[in-house]
Amino acid sequence: MALDTTIAQYEAPEKDLYEMGEIPPMGYVPKQMYSWAIRRERHGKPNTAMVEEVVDVPELDSQDVLVLVMAAGVNYNGVWASLGEPISPFDGHKQPYHIAGSDASGIVWAVGDKVKRWKVGDEVVIHCNQDDGDDEECNGGDPMYSPTQRIWGYETPDGSFAQFTRVQSQQLMPRPKHLTWEESACYTLTLATAYRMLFGHEPHDLKPGQNVLVWGASGGLGSYAIQLINTAGANAIGVISDESKRQFVLDLGAKGVLNRKDFNCWGQLPKVGSDEYADWFKETRKFGKAIWDITGKGVNVDMVFEHPGEATFPVSTFVVKKGGMVVICAGTSGFNLTFDVRYMWMHQKRLQGSHFAHLKQASAANKLMMERRLDPCMSEVFAWNDLPEAHMKMLRNEHKPGNMSVLVQAPKTGLRTLEDALDAGK
Repeated sequence: MALDTTIAQYEAPEKDLYEMGEIPPMGYVPKQMYSWAIRRERHGKPNTAMVEEVVDVPELDSQDVLVLVMAAGVNYNGVWASLGEPISPFDGHKQPYHIAGSDASGIVWAVGDKVKRWKVGDEVVIHCNQDDGDDEECNGGDPMYSPTQRIWGYETPDGSFAQFTRVQSQQLMPRPKHLTWEESACYTLTLATAYRMLFGHEPHDLKPGQNVLVWGASGGLGSYAIQLINTAGANAIGVISDESKRQFVLDLGAKGVLNRKDFNCWGQLPKVGSDEYADWFKETRKFGKAIWDITGKGVNVDMVFEHPGEATFPVSTFVVKKGGMVVICAGTSGFNLTFDVRYMWMHQKRLQGSHFAHLKQASAANKLMMERRLDPCMSEVFAWNDLPEAHMKMLRNEHKPGNMSVLVQAPKTGLRTLEDALDAGK
């Protein structure tokens, strides 16, 4: 296809494999690429599960797009794919190797013959929801409920931890040009997930003046939740586990911050009626009173933004107000959730599962980033060779507040255009 005349003109050799940071001729697709691959027999911690391998560049179907990955985001999908928990990605896609990575910024490098909205040379970010597009939910319903719904880079074998990645054309969104490649790469998965959790579940969609308890307030999900809550004119109460993160959360705009280490009511719920339950109940009420110190006496939160799961869920279901909602998208502390159902049915509380977002929701969130209403909160950038260690830091909960990125084809940090990358690579 004809290339956009605004694309930078440059000379580069045609080869079967390019070194990391080496840019092929615009639109030229090599036979092979470098990747961080996981194989079933290597399931375990990321520093042993992920191994750099040379693999074939994926072939495109008619609605697919090949993206040259400039930078990729680091999130818990890579940890789960390495561990093979809660499921092994190989149980789904059945391929011999798995390339993780569910966030990226890059350049459209090739398109399928039916792709109309994107052309070679477009700079994009990628949202991670895929579907086949041919069922009722994809045509008038909610694509996240489609029986074919899957997460790219977790339930597909061809994620962003490679020089090229294959995605569906509907996964692409324009890249905010004011951000660097690494800033653009770090936000889409967590931001769109937070957006759907807060605004995607009517009638409990967030409204001005409401109060939201945000677990993990200094992390990727939490940092976007607080900013989105602010854009809605509502109030965020952030929960942290390290006092050093308090100011970061307050600077994001949280109305108040609680340190969960000041309380002792975490983990699975003790047996109702036992002495242990009485101790738990006392500590949970203490936590609830600390929320009231922020919201006002007797004012429980309208919504709880949940993702730790096992460690926090019993408390979440207690402190949310009558008729309020606990919305959960993950279980980073464990999957066996417990709670006192009496408070659920008698106070008519809603438990809502939430899973990423569809294109309209992801685009609405991306528009806020494009308009500079949100900060990507990028905390750390890793070199390509340090990608497994970045995931180890996340596994050990040793990462800094905010979001992490890894450089792929971008040769260094701080670059915003293809021209920048070409100049830096000379």
